[in-house]
This record gives sequence, structure tokens and C-alpha cells, in this order.
Amino acid sequence: MLKISLTGWIMIAMVAGVSLGLWVHYNGSPTQIDAFSGYMSVITTDIFLRLIKMVIAPLIFTTLVVGIAKLGDVRSVGRIGGKTLLWFMCASLASLFLGLIIMNSLNLGNELNLPLPAGNATTGIDTSTLSFKGFFLHIVPQSIFEAMAQNQILQIVVFAIFFGIATASIGEQGKIVIKALDAIANVILRVTGYVMYLAPVAAMAAIAAVVATKGPELMLTYGKFIFSFYLTVLGLWLILILAAAPIIGRRVLDLVLTVKDMILLAFSTASSEAAFPRLVVELENFGCSPRIVSFVLPLGYSFNLDGSMLYMTFASLFIAQAYGIPLTLGQEISMLLTLMLTSKGVAGVPRAALVVIAGTLSMYNIPQEGLLLLLGIDQILDMARSATNVLGNSIAAAVVSKWEKGLEQPAIHIK
Repeated sequence: MLKISLTGWIMIAMVAGVSLGLWVHYNGSPTQIDAFSGYMSVITTDIFLRLIKMVIAPLIFTTLVVGIAKLGDVRSVGRIGGKTLLWFMCASLASLFLGLIIMNSLNLGNELNLPLPAGNATTGIDTSTLSFKGFFLHIVPQSIFEAMAQNQILQIVVFAIFFGIATASIGEQGKIVIKALDAIANVILRVTGYVMYLAPVAAMAAIAAVVATKGPELMLTYGKFIFSFYLTVLGLWLILILAAAPIIGRRVLDLVLTVKDMILLAFSTASSEAAFPRLVVELENFGCSPRIVSFVLPLGYSFNLDGSMLYMTFASLFIAQAYGIPLTLGQEISMLLTLMLTSKGVAGVPRAALVVIAGTLSMYNIPQEGLLLLLGIDQILDMARSATNVLGNSIAAAVVSKWEKGLEQPAIHIK
């Protein structure tokens, strides 16, 4: 009897979601469409993503503490951390400059001739987090329980690093803690397996809600922008794969196939967090060292959001072009560097990409109201950037594992 994989179920669910969404879009009244979208969001946002977020904080804490404790000393943590951040920095720069090149080549902001929002329009986006104080508030936790309750990944990582190093330093007593946390991590991964049974249902609900609300008419207005962004995303995927190929060889293609389920899940739900718990397992099955995965992946979800970097460049330059505000090459490069730096300080902030874009626009005297031009298609664009974030972090984990001689051939399972 044919067994359908998770990828197959998610793809079937996405097709069903598109069909259901189109039917509601063309047969329902505006009130019915809004009600339908609300009911669908209960399945995706209020149930599935909440279940995923339920396991993220304890999974990050337990796996990272165990991984760091097994590294043994601060020097090893610093060495691996340095290599990890080096890869993250290179990947972020590649994402930003690719967006710069494409947007200057296409000049989409001028070509689409969209009506500009009123000067007094409000985006509803809070940019107060973009400050020197806000940067440290989102890095250093004042309470690990508060950080875990709010799923502040970066704060959990900071505490886990200190906790892991301290655990390794107290000898035999520390080994008891490590063994306990390792067991807890395995339990959480089993819970994750149960949650993943809902993934196809969540994917169908998410797609149906978007299609029902937006409809295919949106493509008439924004089709060129969406198509250009998605094509550029594929270009970024190719760049990341080619950059990793000299390091991990042909296995980079095997890696993409290994994590394809999680890429598709992130795409369909527009949430890279949805893929995080299962991604840990997939990368370890691929042959990445568990201690490297548990260290690199949480950092990647704060520092290595390649898809978000690309989108920030697209959106910022698109809005500047739409308002006819010329930027010199020097200004564009400084804008990219600003985007890269400020994005690291708002990890865990809701709609973080939009917050960073809004704050950066004001620094270059570009009206923040221009974000309203893209809010209508943000969900569609978020699907592509979420999938890219998953792929980028998977490649980073494999590359750092290879650098640390921790990338092994996957075990052959005999059925």
C-alpha cells in the first residue's frame, strides 16, 4: 500500500487549500469571507503555531545546554560561535546585495505606478524597539522564565550558554543535570512528532485563508513584484547551495532533500518557527553533530534570517522608488548595513521585518506610510522568506558541522 510522506500530505493540503479558498472567494460575501478567514486562523495561528511555540523554548534550552556542556569549555564555544557568526554574516550580506542588484535593475517601485498612501496614514507598526536600549532588552534576559514564556529565542540562547558552561564546569554533578536535560529533550522531540500530525491541516487552513481573502485579483496589481521576489528567492537558494558545495560537497543536495518537508511547512504556514522543532531531528539524521545543531540552529533563528534580509532590501528600495526618492549607491549600501545590524536586535518581535523596515525608512527620510503598499501581500511574501530562513539555517548547521569535523554520513536504517 502506497505510503504518503509528510511532503506529499502538505502538498495535497495546499492544493485543497487553494481550491477551498477560491470557492469561498468567489461564492462568499465579504462578511462570510472574513468569518471564514477567522475560522481558518484558529486552526493555523491559535492551535498549530501555538503548539509549535509550546515546545520551542524548552527544546532550545535543553538541546543547547546539553550541546554546550558536551563541548567542554569556553574556548570551544567561542571557536564554534565565531565560525557560525562568520557564515551568518556572509549569508546576510549575500541576501542584502542580491536584493540591491535586482531592485536597481527592475526599478519596480516606479514601474507599478501604485497610488501612494495618504501622508497621515498609519501603519500600526511600533518602531520603539529600534534603539540602543531596545537592542540589549532583546538580548539580555531579566528572567529566564519571562524569556521562555514569550519565546524570546535570543534571550534563551544567552541564558543557555551561561548555564551550559557552568554545568560543564562542576564535574560529576553537572553530568546528572546534562543526562536529565538530554532525556527531557528527547521527550519534547516526541511531543513535536505528535504535533506534526496537524501540519497538513494547518497548511490547508493557512493557504485557504490567504486565497479566500486576497483572491487571484491581487496578482493583477502585484504580480510582477511577487514574481520578481520569488524568482530572486530561488536565486538566493542557488547562491547558498553553491557557497556550501565546496565545503560539504554534493551532499548539499541531499541536505535540501532531507529538509524539504520543513521548507514546505514553513512556506505553507508562513512561519519558520513551525519548522524548528522537527528541523533539529532532520539535521541530526542528515549527519550533523547534535552539539553543533543545538548551538547553531537557535542562533540562526535570531541572526541568520536570509529570506527576511532579502525582503527588507526589496521592500525598502521599492518604497523609495515608489515615492521617487533617489538614493546614491553609498546611501543604498549604508541602508543595507543598517538593515543588517538593526534586524539582529529585534529577534522575537512580532512582524520584526516590518518593524526594521519602518525604522530604517525614517532614517533616510522615506515615508513610513509606504509600507502600506506592501501590507496587503506581506503574507504571500512571508511564505517565501520563511522557507528561505529554514533552508539558510539548515545549510549553516551543515557547514559549521563540517568545519568542526562533525558531519557524518547518515546511518543506514535497515527495515
